[in-house]
Amino acid sequence: MDKNIFKKISYGLYIVSSNIDNILSGCVVNTVSQITSANPLIAVSINKNNYTNEIVKKSKKLSISILGAQTKKELINRFGFASSKDIDKFKDTQYKIINDVAVVTEDACGYIIGDVVNIVDAETHDIFLIRVRNSQMLNDDEALTYQEYQNKMKGTSPKNAPTYIEPVISKTITNKYRCLICGHIYDDGYEKIPFSELPDDWVCPVCGVGKDKFEKIN
Repeated sequence: MDKNIFKKISYGLYIVSSNIDNILSGCVVNTVSQITSANPLIAVSINKNNYTNEIVKKSKKLSISILGAQTKKELINRFGFASSKDIDKFKDTQYKIINDVAVVTEDACGYIIGDVVNIVDAETHDIFLIRVRNSQMLNDDEALTYQEYQNKMKGTSPKNAPTYIEPVISKTITNKYRCLICGHIYDDGYEKIPFSELPDDWVCPVCGVGKDKFEKIN
C-alpha cells in the first residue's frame, strides 16, 4: 500500500476549539467536511488521544476556525504539536468567546460553531457530526490548504493526525534522532552540527520542543 497517494486528497487546515467550565482546549485538524446543506451538518475527525476530543465529548460543542493562506507556522505548531492539558495555547492567541464557545480568530478567514449530534467510532479517531448554529466570514483571505502547508511551509503532520505517515529512515550508518512530538528526524549525516553538539537552547525546527524530547533511533 502506497500511503503517499492519500496526499492527493484535498484537505484544509483548521483549529478545532472547545471549552467547559474554565477549561479551554484546541487542536489542529485537517479533516473537516460538510455533510448536508439544508440545516447543515459538518463532520470533524479528532484523534482519541487528543485532549480536545475529551473536552468536546464533555461540552457537546465546538468551533472550527478555518485558517487563512497567510497563517503563521508558529500558530499551527502551538495548536498542532502540544496538548492543551500541558500548556495554555490560548494565552498568546487571539480568540473570542462566541455563543459560549471559544473561537480562535487569529489568522482565521472564518469560523463555524456547532453542537455535537452524533459521534462515530473510527478506531483511532472519533468523527463528530456537528449541527451548525453559527458561522461567519472574517475576511476575504483564501483558505490554507494542507498541500500548501506541506509544500510552502514545509509543515508535517502530528502523530495524531489521520494523514500522518511514518517518515522513511535512511539506512546510512549515521546517528539519527527522532522528535517524540512531531516525528522530525535529525540526521547527523546531513546536518552541519552533530546532535550531541547542539546548544542546550536548540529547539526542533518543526514543533519547537527541546533536545530532551528527541530519542536516538540507531
